[in-house]
Amino acid sequence: MTPGAKRKRSSLARLPTSEDGGQESSGESTPSDMGVIKRKNIVKGNEGGLKYICDVCSADITSTVRTRCAHAVCSEYDLCVPCFSKGESSRDHDPKTHPFSVIEQHSIPIYTRDWGADEELLLLEGLEVYGLGSWSDVADHVGGFRTKEEVCDHYTKTYIESSNFPLPENADPKDLSLIEEVPREEFQSRKKRRIEVRKEAAKTAAPAPPKQKPTASVPACHEVQGYMPGRLEFETEFCNEAEEAVQHMMFDPGDGVNPRSGELEPEMELKMLVMNIYNARLTGRADRKKIIFEHELLQYRRNNNVDKKRTKEERELHNKAKPFARMMNHQDFDAFTTNLEYEHNLRQAISQLQDWRQMRIGDLKTGEKYENDKQIRAQRPAPTGAFDRLGGIRMPKTNPPIEIPPATIALTAPELPERFKPTRHPHLSSSTVPASSSLPHPANMILTPTKGPLTNGNTNVSATPSSQLKPKYSVPALSGTTALKLANENTTDLHLLTKEEADLCSALRLMPKPYLVIKEGLIKEAMKSGGGLKRKSAKEVCKIESSKSTRIFDFFVHSGWIQKV
Repeated sequence: MTPGAKRKRSSLARLPTSEDGGQESSGESTPSDMGVIKRKNIVKGNEGGLKYICDVCSADITSTVRTRCAHAVCSEYDLCVPCFSKGESSRDHDPKTHPFSVIEQHSIPIYTRDWGADEELLLLEGLEVYGLGSWSDVADHVGGFRTKEEVCDHYTKTYIESSNFPLPENADPKDLSLIEEVPREEFQSRKKRRIEVRKEAAKTAAPAPPKQKPTASVPACHEVQGYMPGRLEFETEFCNEAEEAVQHMMFDPGDGVNPRSGELEPEMELKMLVMNIYNARLTGRADRKKIIFEHELLQYRRNNNVDKKRTKEERELHNKAKPFARMMNHQDFDAFTTNLEYEHNLRQAISQLQDWRQMRIGDLKTGEKYENDKQIRAQRPAPTGAFDRLGGIRMPKTNPPIEIPPATIALTAPELPERFKPTRHPHLSSSTVPASSSLPHPANMILTPTKGPLTNGNTNVSATPSSQLKPKYSVPALSGTTALKLANENTTDLHLLTKEEADLCSALRLMPKPYLVIKEGLIKEAMKSGGGLKRKSAKEVCKIESSKSTRIFDFFVHSGWIQKV
């Protein structure tokens, strides 16, 4: 007798199901036009996992005795007992000449008391079809309202934990102890009661929650696109084409060795060289994965949220320090970057304190007020004149971003220029200063230039008593020229000049605008050389008569704007 747990194969559709839970229906088709009927896999929650249909009357013969044609022409051809007794046939079946076999239901216990031989066959067949571990599909294949937990426990205890592994305990064909202990009629009645109880429970049970999409090891199921968490691999690896060089390479035992000399042949040496290159690429791939896993770079959302809280300079600092992560573990790299941020903050604080000291700010409260006023001035729009083209249009107020030097400039900038302290005149001594005051009154102090480079476009000055006032600069008159009369009515930009500069322009017959251009050029040229300038260089910058450029140069030296070299 052949086992009855074998699936039928056909290209025709399955029969429609009835309204009472998916049982097979005979439909309205006659046996002559029915053709081959395919046995279907019944869904979970019904009595059987596999159904057998009579190929003549389409009756369900799963739980009864059936006959199967054993001729080579009839593949998996089943008949019910009434059709077989009447000699009915269809297709190529000839009941007069074709051999047959009688298949009865194997609903008897062989390994355990609650599992029949037919269920054991369905269990092994389901594992062969769906694979070990797909217990839901295997339970649907077995049927009989078996759950996946029940199927898994039975397979583990009966087959895996057996002392006769891989065979069950009662695998001996002569062992009929379970059949004698539990007769066929009693076992079938128990199975029927179990199916009825579970069927009623399934009807009254709450609807099962919808199946959620399982987490598969595919590139689209992780927050990092292209990463497959189940395999710990990426869709595109480092040196992704490394396997192409060795995919067709073959090594046979004893191949590549010269039998006479015992040395490797050139072809084998070339293969070994290619294999060494391939192994080096695999090592590089593994090292990069190790860095990714060590520094938790796959947690993209968490790292991105932390990065958003950093300033622009701190982000640039972290990006500059990332190459050092290959030589450190995660803890050491965090400490390294934290110390870099602390150093950067210290340098910014030192730079700010030096700026306050230059502005003669002596306490933190005043410094905070200075910074607030500085931001307000930076956000204030530039004033427009009455005759400007856009002077009558009210421009919208915008808050331009305050430019902050990047962290890399702060960390690599040269030493800041020395801030010169206020110097006292050598003629003044402590004996000449009254005891009630350690410094002269500010009203009696003037600013005089000291040696050193220009700072922020202003001359380095020191406080000197008013008794040491410099003499007023008198412009030597040019021979053969008369002074030019400058007034606000006939001269534009005159208000931008001091009285001394206005006198200089009047004596040299220069308009204020050309003079301002010459002044800007001389000061820029002097700043390039640390505040000093030669007379010859001044003449080249001015590009006017040498007598006029000489007087302008002498006036700038006297005023302390440039130094004579």
